[in-house]
Order: sequence, then C-alpha cells, then structure tokens
Amino acid sequence: MKIGTDGVLLGAWTSLKNRPNSILDIGSGTGVISLMLAQRSTAEIIDAVEIDADAYEQCADNFENSIWSDRLFCYHASLQEFAQEIDDEYELIISNPPFYTEDFKSDNLQRDMARFTDALPFEHLVVCVANLLAEQGVFSVVIPFKEETSFIDLASRVNLFPNRILHVKGNPSSDIKRSLIEFSFTENTVVIEELIIETTRHQYTQDYINLTKDFYLKL
Repeated sequence: MKIGTDGVLLGAWTSLKNRPNSILDIGSGTGVISLMLAQRSTAEIIDAVEIDADAYEQCADNFENSIWSDRLFCYHASLQEFAQEIDDEYELIISNPPFYTEDFKSDNLQRDMARFTDALPFEHLVVCVANLLAEQGVFSVVIPFKEETSFIDLASRVNLFPNRILHVKGNPSSDIKRSLIEFSFTENTVVIEELIIETTRHQYTQDYINLTKDFYLKL
C-alpha cells in the first residue's frame, strides 16, 4: 500500500495542543500517520487498528523497526471489534478512513477493502469514535469534500462538533477535493482554512512544504 497525500496531510495538520498522552489511529494502513504522530508528540500510548491482514503485518513491522517502537502497537481487528473489547479512552483519535463512495470497484478485492466505504461506514466510525474518545479529546479525520456536510451531520448526532476545517485543493484552479476536520465534544466557532498542494505539476506550494517538510527526505 502506497503512502498517500491524504495521510501525510492529516498526520502533519492535526493539532497536538491538548498534548495527548494516548492516541488511536483507526484504519492505520501501513502505520504512517501513527509514526508521524510518534515523531511529533510525546504520547506514551499510540495504538493503531487495521482490518486488512497484509496492511496489519506491514504496520506491525514498521512499528517494530521504528525508533518509537516502545510507544506503538497495532491491533488486527475491525473497528467494531476493537471498540467492543477496549475499555480505554483516547485523548486523540485520528483516521484516514476508506471513503470511496462511487459505484466503481476494481478486480482487486484487497484494494477495494482498503478504499471503499463498505469497509468502514461513516456511521460506524463516528459512533465508535464517540465511545472511545476522552471527554476533552480531539478527533481528526480526512474525507472527500463532497461528504463534508453529511459527515458533520452524522458526527453531531453523537455530540461531536467541528472546531477546525482544512479544505485541500490540488492546484489553484482545481475544485476542493478533501476536507480535513477536527472534532471535539465542545461546540465552538469553526476555523476554516484552505491549502493548495501544487502551483504546477510537481511544484509544491510553500504552504504545503511548510506543513509537511518534517516528514519528507526530499521536497
């Protein structure tokens, strides 16, 4: 599984102002977001949950081989199974969920499981997050921009409210493609910002470089 821009953006953008000591990465894939948060934070507990067997094995290997291995642990389970078995609460929950809702599926079942909403419906995600999130905790997620309004509505039903939103565009002339949203149980005025990734093809904007430079060997 390749490292995608969505995960890198989410791992770099998510606020650590509440200095979380416990972090949960839902749908961790190969573990890149968890590793980014280990690099950025002093959290003692960084748990990840991944349903796909191959991705889980890659994630576990990446955790074991990292310099933060004593703080990282990956569970091989569905989110629903994990939420039923875990009694702990987390001060930060982060997720780059499978969210492709178009009626298109490839011939690769594993890739479909990783990319499509039926692997993790948004309703299940917000309900499980509300049960696992500490009272003063933060939930950070990346979704398609077109799903923003409906996702915020779903979250509000479990008393999760948006505090920060980042709208992401590929280039200055393209439409907004992604929404990064930070939720909490406190209803505040929403801060909305915009990020453009490239000025032209393979020429990154200074805003993107400033946000992600700590995580690339070359940029």
